[in-house]
Amino acid sequence: MAHSQYAAELMGSATLDPVGEFTAGAFASFELTYTAGKFGIDDTGSLKIVTRFASDMGKPQFSDPKGWNYTTAEASNGAVLRVEFDNKRNVRPWDKTLYIQVVRGFLKEGDTITIRFGDQREGAPGLRLQTFSEPTCEFKVLVDAFATYQYTELPVSPTVSIVAGPPVKFKAILPTLRKVGEPFRFGFKGEDKWGNPSHIVGKTFSIKSNAAVRNLPNSFELKQGDYVAVFDNLTVDQPCDLEIEVYDNDTLVCRATPCRISPEGVGANHFWADLHGQSEETIGTNSARELFEFARDRAFLDAMSHQGNDFQITQEFWKELNVLTNEFNVNGRFIVFPGYEWSGNTGLGGDRNVLYLEEDRPIYRSSHALVEDMTDLETDANSADELFVALADENAVVFAHVGGRYADITAGHDGHIERSIEIHSDWGTFEWLLEDALDQGYRVGILANSDGHKGRHGASYPGASLFGAYGGLSCLIADDLTRESLAKAMRKRRHYATTGCRAYLDVKAHFLDGAEVYEDDPNLGVTTSEKGTLAQMGDVVGYQGETVAFEFELWSDAPIEEIQVRNRMDVIHAIRPFSENELGSRIRIIWEGSEYRGRGRQTVWDGSATLEGNKFVSPKSVNFWNLDLPLKQVGADRLKWRSLTTGGFSGVDVTLESGTEGSLKIDTALVKADVPVKDIGLTPLVFEGGGIARKVSIYRLPDVNTCRHYRAKVEVPLRRDLDNAIYIRATTEDGCFVYSSPVYVINN
Repeated sequence: MAHSQYAAELMGSATLDPVGEFTAGAFASFELTYTAGKFGIDDTGSLKIVTRFASDMGKPQFSDPKGWNYTTAEASNGAVLRVEFDNKRNVRPWDKTLYIQVVRGFLKEGDTITIRFGDQREGAPGLRLQTFSEPTCEFKVLVDAFATYQYTELPVSPTVSIVAGPPVKFKAILPTLRKVGEPFRFGFKGEDKWGNPSHIVGKTFSIKSNAAVRNLPNSFELKQGDYVAVFDNLTVDQPCDLEIEVYDNDTLVCRATPCRISPEGVGANHFWADLHGQSEETIGTNSARELFEFARDRAFLDAMSHQGNDFQITQEFWKELNVLTNEFNVNGRFIVFPGYEWSGNTGLGGDRNVLYLEEDRPIYRSSHALVEDMTDLETDANSADELFVALADENAVVFAHVGGRYADITAGHDGHIERSIEIHSDWGTFEWLLEDALDQGYRVGILANSDGHKGRHGASYPGASLFGAYGGLSCLIADDLTRESLAKAMRKRRHYATTGCRAYLDVKAHFLDGAEVYEDDPNLGVTTSEKGTLAQMGDVVGYQGETVAFEFELWSDAPIEEIQVRNRMDVIHAIRPFSENELGSRIRIIWEGSEYRGRGRQTVWDGSATLEGNKFVSPKSVNFWNLDLPLKQVGADRLKWRSLTTGGFSGVDVTLESGTEGSLKIDTALVKADVPVKDIGLTPLVFEGGGIARKVSIYRLPDVNTCRHYRAKVEVPLRRDLDNAIYIRATTEDGCFVYSSPVYVINN
């Protein structure tokens, strides 16, 4: 419905030169030629050349003929053209718009307008292409032939194919927890510099394992044209912490994600899910089928859900989605939840995710904003409260999230249906949503997903757009891989969340005596309970004691920097797996936070660090996702960066030539600091920057941190005035957060 179809065949045609395959994130130059049709284009009529919301292609500019993305337009008959670019000048998802208006003159049939994207004639490098793979990256052409601002879409618009570049890193994926003798899968891939799985590896790799793994070869080849190598039906005969390393000749290229093989019959398994993302049929890229295939075959997920905006899912696409979810859902192999994103305005409750346990259930839409078919208008649920009423009798799971708009759970929540909140996605990290839930007395679990728009479900890099973070993952602790079992895990808050890594995490709460472990949240009605001395992640426990012994175990594939044991938002224990005596000459400068809760939450941290009386050695960036904005060393004593955060953190990890000499100056628009190097220690020096948790932190680390596995039991004092929500937030050196869902200890 977004664009007129009137006389489309008479509106002209468009061609692109060159066409074919182009490497993601590379520079290229394209000549798009529009040839006017029967009606031509009248005086003040115009063209729009639009690309998708999710595209992070370079923004055309018209003033610097030697700069990135220089773009020109000219008419064959000499008509004067006005050329502008705007990110929001057309109807979503085709909202990124190059606008070309005929302001003096007109076009008749056969006249042309030639647009040179990345015009290189005066020395410009070209147009920086989008950073993610897409077989049909389209330059959609719209024509306002009659100067009415009613645009007709050409029947055919030109496309190019964006493909991955060569690999710069490798990943090996194992399940996190399986039992002795239980079959599992090992997946391996190379990723290009923007995170796309690469099909141009062409190498033979060897494998080293600390335990015997049945059906795992000693070596394998990832052939040219193949994106992944996968080995199924692997088993281990003895309990162990399985460590697998992959080598290219004698060079270690990656270590597999942690995998615990537990004794047969002991405990539940851990299943990794990305429960939130979109495809090109709504506001994402690549088809829904391609999204499902990527999640299963290239991200090696156990479970997923397609979550298109409800106001953009047509009835035809909803039927297609349900056919796809039924096709891809295979118990024990790969679970797909049918679902959608309820995308209500923030004032009416904000974004929620709806996951059904069966196909062919209705969409209770927040609106019909982009759906022309009104035959199901009577089932709309315009507010979050209306949504919960509509879903009361459905077999569904709901969680709140922060996207372009955010969930206001103070304006609507039903704990019977909405058991969890998503506090991390490509949009950023949003601990304030957890704080909102706790302040309202809700007992929720913590999820993280991608909300990905770039077709990389389960391995979602933000690229060069305003998405500020790598996509999150949720680990569901369940008995088996079925919709019912995973939904039970979500309803009981048996899950933990990460900002992208696959870590093993286990938490337990130990009670001396008299604890009541509830079957369900007693706030939601009558429930049963059992006397016990042990509670798991997500449990609600009634207890009158003064303290609880909180036990946790974390095993990650990157060194552990810090583990915070929290009660609500208060940090009760801040544990670093090294002492003050182990610190070296390595420091970290971290900036984090967001402007505010809404769409304009991005915080710009462009700035510098300068050393006086010392030198920087081997600086490395942390969470610098946009490769167009690298960390730069300017001489031995100065670092410069361009960076933004949207709730999460970025920063610099750097060794100092002297661990004690000189002073460090930080200069950003929000924070300026001058710190003697000798004062930088184990406890972070924190400089506040306003907004939502905006700050700069500076602290010291060991020169080499080898701690990837940490286990402890700590005492947590209990409050009597409010619920106790006890959980951990761990930070790994590669920039990842790991959150457990809370154990809720209440006054019964």
